[in-house]
Amino acid sequence: MKRHQNKGALTGPSQRQLRAGELIRHALVDILREEELQDEALQGVSVTVTEVRMSPDLKHAICFVEPLGAGVSGAPTAEVIKGLNRVSKFLRGRLGRSIDMKFTPALKFIHDESFDNAGEMERLFSDPRVQQDIRRLSDVLGDEDED
Repeated sequence: MKRHQNKGALTGPSQRQLRAGELIRHALVDILREEELQDEALQGVSVTVTEVRMSPDLKHAICFVEPLGAGVSGAPTAEVIKGLNRVSKFLRGRLGRSIDMKFTPALKFIHDESFDNAGEMERLFSDPRVQQDIRRLSDVLGDEDED
């Protein structure tokens, strides 16, 4: 029996991709914690790996990271990301020794914008005009519950 797949449908990552991404995320966290990376932009910088997205063939990994704290060199986030991408081959080599996969994926590091987005949303929600609208909506919905 043939299975019909809807080629045009947007689907999320497979369970295999999700499991591999989490495996790699955990291994990268350990490697970044233990290794002293030789790139100047990474000196004194702590990096959080928030998510790893795998390609369907598991040969490429996009690693979303958030630098924590300014480095000794005072490197901005963009410089830290560039530094991680410069040492990605070294990290891939270390990763290959710590995971059990057929292929060790090529790593690409990208800044995770979700922290910035969350901060912007918090700022918007704390705006007095928005708070006033929220109170009005709460009052309207509260009146309906009492009936």
